[in-house]
Amino acid sequence: MLSSSDFIPKNYSKTIENGSFQWSAPSNIALVKYWGKKENQIPANPSISFTLKNCKTITKLSFSKIERTNNFSFDLLFEGKPKESFRPKIQKFLERVAVYLPFLKDYHFTIDTQNTFPHSSGIASSASGMAALAVNFMSLEKGLNPKMTEEYFNQKASFLARLGSGSACRSIKGEVVIWGNHNQTENSSDLFGIEFSELHHNFKNYQDTILLVDKGEKQVSSTLGHDLMNGHSFAERRFEQAHKNLSQIKTILANGDVNEFVKLVESEALTLHAMMMTSLPYFILMKPNTLEIINKIWKFREQTSIPVCFTLDAGANVHVLYPANVREEVLQFIKNELVVHCQNEQYICDEIGVGAIEFTKF
Repeated sequence: MLSSSDFIPKNYSKTIENGSFQWSAPSNIALVKYWGKKENQIPANPSISFTLKNCKTITKLSFSKIERTNNFSFDLLFEGKPKESFRPKIQKFLERVAVYLPFLKDYHFTIDTQNTFPHSSGIASSASGMAALAVNFMSLEKGLNPKMTEEYFNQKASFLARLGSGSACRSIKGEVVIWGNHNQTENSSDLFGIEFSELHHNFKNYQDTILLVDKGEKQVSSTLGHDLMNGHSFAERRFEQAHKNLSQIKTILANGDVNEFVKLVESEALTLHAMMMTSLPYFILMKPNTLEIINKIWKFREQTSIPVCFTLDAGANVHVLYPANVREEVLQFIKNELVVHCQNEQYICDEIGVGAIEFTKF
């Protein structure tokens, strides 16, 4: 089993003076939720997620060799403009990964990034952002070490992304990713995500329509929320439940049982928010319109027997999940019944994707 030290390079065979890379990395939506973490971004329980396709971060990393200093040298642009509020998070990420990327202080970097979806609105922008940055840095490291294998590239990219944002490690590959040690999953690891390769055709091209109930920044950061699991009255039982649910959903995803998928995924979503509501201090991230949408989904499913369900991240927005073969009926239902509960009637149509993609080589 790999340990953190396996990602510390011994030396590089090449030198690179300057250049740039550009990657996109998607968000992901957890089906079994990760909530609570230990030191060094280690999850308190394993999780599994759908990798998305359209909700993504596009990041261009430009670099030029400088005389080595004790500090990191970087400029940060968000949607083409300097974004100083992001700088501390990038600084912290660079500090965490420096031992694994020893070349970082040899270059000045320009990080130019943009999202295809609203930042900090509960669509895991940290996940896609950190994943995109990680694969760019790995492209540079691969240039310095051309013998690097694709498997190592992906594992280390996932490992690095995790150090920026835990769930980012699930955004490197697709379609479905497991992260966290799980005794019924071979090669599972707390250090990086692994692909789940037994996906039944019922879940291929699975749809995720994201209803933007509240596009504003979350009242409580995910980091604070995770910390509140330390000493939580129900934490240990929750962690046991996550292990059990991960075993169950692996079976469901492999055998194609969409109805059992609906039950487990909705239960997990509500459990996540139950843990928030029973923390000390406690908080509620759902909005009244979140509950309106959930109730309408339940009613529609009961009336039509169409296997549409919801899941939630740590926010008010609702992810509406359904098979591709009922897309027309569900989208009509969303337009007729649900968009009225969205901020400015906005929603995003997404589906299962394949992970990070390199755009261009310069």
